[in-house]
Amino acid sequence: MSSTRSRSGVGKRGFGTSQSGARGIGKSQPRGRRTSAERQRPAFEASSGNVYLDLGFSPPEAEYLALRSRLMLMLERLIADRQLTQVDAARVLGVSQPRVSDVVRGRVERFTIDALVEMLARAGVRLDIVALPASA
Repeated sequence: MSSTRSRSGVGKRGFGTSQSGARGIGKSQPRGRRTSAERQRPAFEASSGNVYLDLGFSPPEAEYLALRSRLMLMLERLIADRQLTQVDAARVLGVSQPRVSDVVRGRVERFTIDALVEMLARAGVRLDIVALPASA
């Protein structure tokens, strides 16, 4: 598909065209000499095992968010493993199709732990609670 360029630089078909064409694509510009600080690798911190804690949430809130995320992931995997359409998953889980869409899209902020547990129970998933000591 060809395009002729107008004075504005936009072709008749509405695609932008470059003054320089394909020259310069993929070529890097010389930067000058780097200092030793620029050559050093960035520092990384070891994870606590809870991404929400690492992001600065309080320990109770980080644990709540992590639990909600794990339950959401269980629902996503259940839908995928059973190869359910969103409509079929909605029937199994006892919710509307838009709610299933929220699950599939990972919109964890739209669900409470209670709602997630209830959907898993309707799908025949049995959950056990295991109390673990808090990590330091």
